[in-house]
Amino acid sequence: MIRVRVQRIESIRDPDGNLGKRIELIEERRIPRFAIEPSTEEARMVQGVVQALQHQLPMFPKRAEFSLPKIILFLTEQEYDALSIDFDVNQIYELELSNQTVKFKKAP
Repeated sequence: MIRVRVQRIESIRDPDGNLGKRIELIEERRIPRFAIEPSTEEARMVQGVVQALQHQLPMFPKRAEFSLPKIILFLTEQEYDALSIDFDVNQIYELELSNQTVKFKKAP
């Protein structure tokens, strides 16, 4: 199972002019936490300053996850309806790839 999140949904037209959707799914992975103890006093000071900035300034967020582009679906309205999934931005799904099939299931 792969956990994917709907990052973007856009309206599109296919080459025949039919309305459809472009659905961008990204995989979110956890970044393992490693406690790295700096070896010098200067390195410890820099690490302390960076940690203080991460706590105080939103432009230096602490990231526990990173995202990878996984699948982009280009579906006509008919194909989207036939898929029977109501994709919503930021909704997380479990993606299963097996035996030449792709299955989506809303994550709990």
